[in-house]
Amino acid sequence: MTAGLTFRDAADADVDDLVALIESAYRGDSSRQGWTTEADILQGQRTDPEGVLAVIKSPDARLLTVEREGRVVACCQLEHRGDHAYFGMFAVSPALQGAGLGKVIIAEAERQARETWGVTEMHMTVISVREDLIAWYERRGYRRTGKTTPFPYGDERFGVPQRDDLRFELLVKPLA
Repeated sequence: MTAGLTFRDAADADVDDLVALIESAYRGDSSRQGWTTEADILQGQRTDPEGVLAVIKSPDARLLTVEREGRVVACCQLEHRGDHAYFGMFAVSPALQGAGLGKVIIAEAERQARETWGVTEMHMTVISVREDLIAWYERRGYRRTGKTTPFPYGDERFGVPQRDDLRFELLVKPLA
C-alpha cells in the first residue's frame, strides 16, 4: 500500500486536484466509500480553492501532497505555530482508506514538522462527535484535551451542519 509514494509540497497547479480529493474524502456519496466521511453530519463543501491556495501560499504552512504514480492520493496541512505544529486538511482517497496509508502519512508529517521546525508537539482539531476518527488518532498517540471551540455555524465555507451539537476538540501529541 505504501510503496511508490512521493511526498512533496503542494503547488498552485495542484489546487483543483486537492480540493477534489478533500471533498471526496469527507462529503457526498463518494466519501461513503471510505470511513472518514462526514456526509451524515455536514452537507455542502469541506474546503474550496481559496482555502487550499491560502495554505499553499502561507509562509508558516505547508500542504504536504502525497502522490502515487503521478496521481494525488492524499494530503495534509502542516502549520508552524511557535512550539507546536498544527495538523489539518488531512485527506486520503476513499478508495485507499483502511489499508495503512493514513498511518504512514501522519508519521511522515510528524517527522517533517519535528525536523523542519523543531516543534515538540502536534495539535489538531477534530469534530467532537467523530468518535471513530478520534479513536484512530488516539491509537497514533494523540490525546484528547477536553478543550473545545465552537463549530462555525452559519459559515458555509465549513459545510452545512445537519445537527446542532458540533464543536471542535483539540487533540495533542508530544513529538519525541
